[in-house]
Amino acid sequence: MALRLADGTSWSDTLARAVAAAPEAFGTTPDGAATLHNLVEGGWRAVGTPSPVRTPVDNTVLVNLARLDAESARGAVAHAAAAHREWARTPLAERKARVDDALDALTAHRDLLAMLLVWEIGKPWRLACADVDRALDGVRWYVQEIDRMLADGREPLPGPVSNIASWNYPMSVLVHAELVQLLAGNAVIAKTPSQGGAVCLTVAHALMRRAGLPATLLSGSGEELSEVLVRAPEIGAVAFVGGRSNGGKVAAALLDSDKRHFIEQEGLNAWGIWNFSQWDLLAAHLKKGFEYGKQRCTAYPRFVVQRDLVDEFLDVYLPVVRSVRFGHPLAVGDDWSAGDPLPELDFGPLISAAKAEELRRKVDEAVRGGAVPLHRGKLDGAPFLDGQDTSAYVAPAVLLAPPGRSRLMHAEPFGPVDTIVVVDTTDELLAQMNASNGALVASLACDDEELAGKLAVDLQAFKVGINKPRSRGDREEPFGGRGASWKGAFVGGDLLVQAVTVGGDGRLYGNFPDYSSYPAT
Repeated sequence: MALRLADGTSWSDTLARAVAAAPEAFGTTPDGAATLHNLVEGGWRAVGTPSPVRTPVDNTVLVNLARLDAESARGAVAHAAAAHREWARTPLAERKARVDDALDALTAHRDLLAMLLVWEIGKPWRLACADVDRALDGVRWYVQEIDRMLADGREPLPGPVSNIASWNYPMSVLVHAELVQLLAGNAVIAKTPSQGGAVCLTVAHALMRRAGLPATLLSGSGEELSEVLVRAPEIGAVAFVGGRSNGGKVAAALLDSDKRHFIEQEGLNAWGIWNFSQWDLLAAHLKKGFEYGKQRCTAYPRFVVQRDLVDEFLDVYLPVVRSVRFGHPLAVGDDWSAGDPLPELDFGPLISAAKAEELRRKVDEAVRGGAVPLHRGKLDGAPFLDGQDTSAYVAPAVLLAPPGRSRLMHAEPFGPVDTIVVVDTTDELLAQMNASNGALVASLACDDEELAGKLAVDLQAFKVGINKPRSRGDREEPFGGRGASWKGAFVGGDLLVQAVTVGGDGRLYGNFPDYSSYPAT
């Protein structure tokens, strides 16, 4: 059956809604193409060099992103520092009122923000809505709790918070963090992720700016702007979310400073299976684990399985993998009509055709090195439009026993590719689960929960689930990582506010050059 775009969801329709919601944030190139302005020096400015941004959904151009150079970014940081000094003196009651106003405006445009995420980063509709909702619900909780969190005399940082985040959760990670930082009395600077989310963030920041919040949103090359956004003396703290390579560069740039920082980096999150029989319980978790094609920091792409349980594990696991649904997030049949639900998919495309090709090369490399391909899905039969570019789509794959020298053995694939490692002892189980020198989360499937608790002590992961997955968490739940997966202060709940304020008693939780300290999870 031929498929078509759901009515009212085309990019032209979506962009028109975005421009109508925030006309001050958009411009056009001489040939009439839409261009995003930068929110710098207190307003939206048509500065920077336009560069086309493509959607992973079908590889068409969405808008032009105006990229700033380092000198322009320095001016933006200097202005943000001046705004920070004024905002830090603003009474908490007024800060709360302005954040509330921003939340109300964002809520009014919730469906638009979600549809922008569908087009910009390929999230299926349900997951895009969840990204927006988690941001708004989470910040409302902080508005209710902020008086208590600041009651011990905590004050804003000496300068604005610089936020450099990945593309996968523009609202529930980046905008959420910014609004809490603002609530705590800090001006904020955010760099638009180069790979996706620019239009959604532009609309969100336009609404935040209208509410009187001192926010800066700028775009540009990470390599060119990093020196300014990380090392500028006016910056009070650096918040980074991304991979280990870029995160390591940020950490290195901060070595000779005492600047507050929280650097979240990837880790190979593993699920260990030992003396286990509750397979129906595990099956439900496995299916949910494929959401957004495992393009998230708390996905589980590695399963470490006791040899005696491999057959039972595969009996449960392989049918789940084969049932995963992926394709164009907005493709519907001719019988679809307004009001019908949009496609219920586990994931759409990866973030780019380049990322998809890189992941396919990693799978081929591992198989050539000796990994056993237990499952390699195909794009055939997935819901796509006729003639659609599908270069950013990757079907699920499962590899048994990846070779030690392959990149999939020690690094997170950030895509729908799982690896399975077979072990014979609990020592081997722990060693294989700790393969990436630190992770954000891990889980153990074990009927003996007391034994699982003992094994969990030796896992290099901040959060460990027993017969359940762990996630970043919301509201009061702390978040961090062990080993190389995290540098600096931990966040989440009270810890996020403590990370962006000074004062109070006791030192921060987190990983620092001279100590590591972990809260209860």
